[in-house]
Amino acid sequence: MTSVFTIALTGGIGSGKSVVASIFENHGAPIIDTDIISKNIVLPGKPCFKKVVNEFGERILSREGTINRAMLKEMIFDDSKARMKLENIIHPEIFKNIEMQISHLDYPYCLIIIPLLVEINTVSHFDRILLVDTLESLQFDRVTKRDNMSPKLLRKIMKTQATREERLRYANDVIINNAEIINLNEHVTNLHKKYLMLSNNKYK
Repeated sequence: MTSVFTIALTGGIGSGKSVVASIFENHGAPIIDTDIISKNIVLPGKPCFKKVVNEFGERILSREGTINRAMLKEMIFDDSKARMKLENIIHPEIFKNIEMQISHLDYPYCLIIIPLLVEINTVSHFDRILLVDTLESLQFDRVTKRDNMSPKLLRKIMKTQATREERLRYANDVIINNAEIINLNEHVTNLHKKYLMLSNNKYK
Protein backbone atom coordinates (compact mmCIF):
# COMPACT_ATOMS: atom_id res chain seq x y z
CA MET A 1 0.00 0.00 0.00
CA THR A 2 2.75 2.42 0.99
CA SER A 3 6.21 2.71 2.53
CA VAL A 4 4.53 3.40 5.87
CA PHE A 5 3.90 0.20 7.84
CA THR A 6 0.12 -0.03 8.12
CA ILE A 7 -1.76 -1.66 10.99
CA ALA A 8 -5.52 -2.09 10.75
CA LEU A 9 -7.06 -1.66 14.19
CA THR A 10 -10.36 -3.52 14.28
CA GLY A 11 -12.92 -4.94 16.69
CA GLY A 12 -16.63 -5.07 17.32
CA ILE A 13 -18.73 -2.12 18.40
CA GLY A 14 -17.88 -1.13 21.97
CA SER A 15 -14.71 -3.22 22.09
CA GLY A 16 -12.53 -0.23 22.98
CA LYS A 17 -10.82 0.59 19.68
CA SER A 18 -10.80 4.34 20.37
CA VAL A 19 -9.25 3.86 23.82
CA VAL A 20 -6.50 1.67 22.38
CA ALA A 21 -5.91 4.13 19.54
CA SER A 22 -5.55 7.03 21.98
CA ILE A 23 -2.81 5.18 23.87
CA PHE A 24 -0.93 4.54 20.61
CA GLU A 25 -1.38 8.23 19.79
CA ASN A 26 0.23 9.13 23.12
CA HIS A 27 3.29 7.22 21.90
CA GLY A 28 3.36 9.39 18.77
CA ALA A 29 1.71 6.98 16.33
CA PRO A 30 -0.54 8.61 13.69
CA ILE A 31 -4.16 7.46 13.77
CA ILE A 32 -6.52 7.38 10.80
CA ASP A 33 -10.14 6.87 11.88
CA THR A 34 -12.48 5.59 9.17
CA ASP A 35 -15.49 6.54 11.27
CA ILE A 36 -14.43 10.19 11.13
CA ILE A 37 -13.80 9.86 7.40
CA SER A 38 -17.22 8.31 6.82
CA LYS A 39 -18.90 11.19 8.65
CA ASN A 40 -16.97 13.85 6.74
CA ILE A 41 -17.54 12.49 3.23
CA VAL A 42 -21.34 12.65 3.55
CA LEU A 43 -21.46 16.28 4.70
CA PRO A 44 -23.12 18.75 2.30
CA GLY A 45 -20.74 19.58 -0.52
CA LYS A 46 -18.57 16.52 0.12
CA PRO A 47 -18.04 13.68 -2.40
CA CYS A 48 -20.73 11.25 -1.24
CA PHE A 49 -23.48 13.62 -0.08
CA LYS A 50 -25.41 13.82 -3.36
CA LYS A 51 -24.94 10.12 -4.11
CA VAL A 52 -26.39 9.11 -0.73
CA VAL A 53 -29.34 11.53 -1.02
CA ASN A 54 -30.04 10.39 -4.59
CA GLU A 55 -30.03 6.77 -3.46
CA PHE A 56 -32.08 7.09 -0.27
CA GLY A 57 -34.18 10.19 -0.96
CA GLU A 58 -34.55 13.57 0.73
CA ARG A 59 -36.40 11.96 3.64
CA ILE A 60 -32.98 11.21 5.17
CA LEU A 61 -32.19 14.93 5.39
CA SER A 62 -32.51 16.84 8.63
CA ARG A 63 -34.06 20.32 8.87
CA GLU A 64 -30.57 21.75 8.55
CA GLY A 65 -30.05 19.95 5.23
CA THR A 66 -27.54 17.42 6.54
CA ILE A 67 -27.93 13.66 6.39
CA ASN A 68 -29.76 12.32 9.43
CA ARG A 69 -27.27 9.61 10.35
CA ALA A 70 -29.52 8.07 13.02
CA MET A 71 -32.34 7.62 10.49
CA LEU A 72 -29.97 6.26 7.86
CA LYS A 73 -28.51 3.83 10.38
CA GLU A 74 -31.99 2.52 11.24
CA MET A 75 -32.74 2.09 7.52
CA ILE A 76 -29.62 0.17 6.59
CA PHE A 77 -29.65 -2.19 9.55
CA ASP A 78 -33.22 -3.15 8.70
CA ASP A 79 -32.38 -3.77 5.05
CA SER A 80 -29.25 -5.61 3.90
CA LYS A 81 -29.68 -4.40 0.31
CA ALA A 82 -29.83 -0.79 1.47
CA ARG A 83 -26.73 -1.36 3.61
CA MET A 84 -24.86 -2.75 0.61
CA LYS A 85 -25.88 0.24 -1.53
CA LEU A 86 -24.56 2.66 1.09
CA GLU A 87 -21.30 0.72 1.46
CA ASN A 88 -20.79 0.74 -2.31
CA ILE A 89 -21.08 4.53 -2.25
CA ILE A 90 -18.87 5.38 0.71
CA HIS A 91 -16.23 2.61 0.94
CA PRO A 92 -14.28 3.56 -2.22
CA GLU A 93 -14.12 7.16 -1.03
CA ILE A 94 -13.02 6.06 2.45
CA PHE A 95 -10.08 4.08 1.04
CA LYS A 96 -9.14 6.92 -1.28
CA ASN A 97 -9.03 9.18 1.79
CA ILE A 98 -6.95 6.64 3.74
CA GLU A 99 -4.38 6.51 0.93
CA MET A 100 -4.22 10.30 0.80
CA GLN A 101 -3.67 10.63 4.56
CA ILE A 102 -0.99 7.93 4.59
CA SER A 103 0.88 9.63 1.73
CA HIS A 104 1.41 12.69 3.95
CA LEU A 105 2.72 10.81 6.98
CA ASP A 106 6.29 10.99 8.26
CA TYR A 107 6.32 8.17 10.80
CA PRO A 108 7.42 4.51 10.56
CA TYR A 109 3.92 3.12 11.07
CA CYS A 110 0.30 4.19 11.42
CA LEU A 111 -2.91 2.71 12.75
CA ILE A 112 -6.09 2.75 10.70
CA ILE A 113 -9.23 2.23 12.78
CA ILE A 114 -11.48 0.13 10.57
CA PRO A 115 -14.30 -1.69 12.39
CA LEU A 116 -15.62 -3.60 9.33
CA LEU A 117 -12.23 -4.84 8.15
CA VAL A 118 -13.24 -8.50 7.93
CA GLU A 119 -16.79 -7.84 6.75
CA ILE A 120 -15.71 -5.87 3.66
CA ASN A 121 -12.81 -8.22 2.89
CA THR A 122 -9.98 -5.67 3.09
CA VAL A 123 -7.56 -7.59 5.32
CA SER A 124 -4.98 -7.82 2.51
CA HIS A 125 -4.81 -4.01 2.23
CA PHE A 126 -2.73 -3.77 5.41
CA ASP A 127 0.60 -5.05 6.70
CA ARG A 128 -0.76 -6.22 10.04
CA ILE A 129 -4.10 -6.68 11.82
CA LEU A 130 -4.59 -5.67 15.46
CA LEU A 131 -7.82 -6.88 17.04
CA VAL A 132 -9.34 -5.37 20.17
CA ASP A 133 -11.38 -8.18 21.70
CA THR A 134 -13.83 -8.01 24.58
CA LEU A 135 -16.76 -9.81 26.18
CA GLU A 136 -20.14 -9.32 24.49
CA SER A 137 -21.66 -8.29 27.82
CA LEU A 138 -19.11 -5.47 28.09
CA GLN A 139 -19.89 -4.38 24.52
CA PHE A 140 -23.56 -4.00 25.41
CA ASP A 141 -22.79 -2.12 28.60
CA ARG A 142 -20.34 0.30 26.95
CA VAL A 143 -22.41 1.09 23.86
CA THR A 144 -25.77 1.53 25.57
CA LYS A 145 -24.17 3.96 28.05
CA ARG A 146 -21.97 5.78 25.51
CA ASP A 147 -24.40 6.15 22.61
CA ASN A 148 -27.73 5.89 24.42
CA MET A 149 -28.56 3.17 21.88
CA SER A 150 -31.46 0.78 22.27
CA PRO A 151 -30.51 -2.86 22.87
CA LYS A 152 -32.66 -3.77 19.82
CA LEU A 153 -30.63 -1.60 17.43
CA LEU A 154 -27.36 -2.72 19.01
CA ARG A 155 -28.28 -6.38 18.42
CA LYS A 156 -29.06 -5.56 14.77
CA ILE A 157 -25.66 -3.89 14.36
CA MET A 158 -23.83 -6.78 16.02
CA LYS A 159 -25.61 -9.28 13.74
CA THR A 160 -24.17 -7.51 10.68
CA GLN A 161 -20.63 -7.63 12.09
CA ALA A 162 -18.15 -10.48 11.90
CA THR A 163 -18.13 -12.96 14.75
CA ARG A 164 -15.40 -12.97 17.36
CA GLU A 165 -14.04 -16.20 15.85
CA GLU A 166 -13.89 -14.68 12.35
CA ARG A 167 -11.92 -11.66 13.59
CA LEU A 168 -9.51 -13.82 15.58
CA ARG A 169 -8.81 -15.88 12.46
CA TYR A 170 -7.31 -12.84 10.72
CA ALA A 171 -5.65 -11.09 13.66
CA ASN A 172 -1.87 -10.93 13.95
CA ASP A 173 -2.09 -9.31 17.38
CA VAL A 174 -4.91 -9.32 19.94
CA ILE A 175 -5.61 -6.97 22.83
CA ILE A 176 -8.10 -8.35 25.36
CA ASN A 177 -9.91 -5.26 26.65
CA ASN A 178 -11.66 -6.71 29.69
CA ALA A 179 -9.17 -5.63 32.33
CA GLU A 180 -7.79 -2.51 33.96
CA ILE A 181 -6.48 0.45 31.92
CA ILE A 182 -3.00 -0.05 33.39
CA ASN A 183 -2.80 -3.48 31.69
CA LEU A 184 -4.03 -1.92 28.46
CA ASN A 185 -1.29 0.72 28.63
CA GLU A 186 1.39 -1.91 29.13
CA HIS A 187 0.11 -4.04 26.25
CA VAL A 188 -0.03 -1.08 23.86
CA THR A 189 3.47 0.06 24.87
CA ASN A 190 4.85 -3.37 24.03
CA LEU A 191 3.03 -3.41 20.68
CA HIS A 192 4.28 0.09 19.89
CA LYS A 193 7.88 -1.13 20.30
CA LYS A 194 7.08 -4.19 18.21
CA TYR A 195 5.58 -2.13 15.37
CA LEU A 196 8.57 0.22 15.31
CA MET A 197 10.82 -2.80 14.92
CA LEU A 198 8.62 -4.38 12.22
CA SER A 199 8.39 -1.12 10.30
CA ASN A 200 12.17 -0.76 10.33
CA ASN A 201 12.53 -4.28 8.94
CA LYS A 202 9.85 -3.94 6.26
CA TYR A 203 12.02 -2.50 3.51
CA LYS A 204 15.45 -3.73 4.52
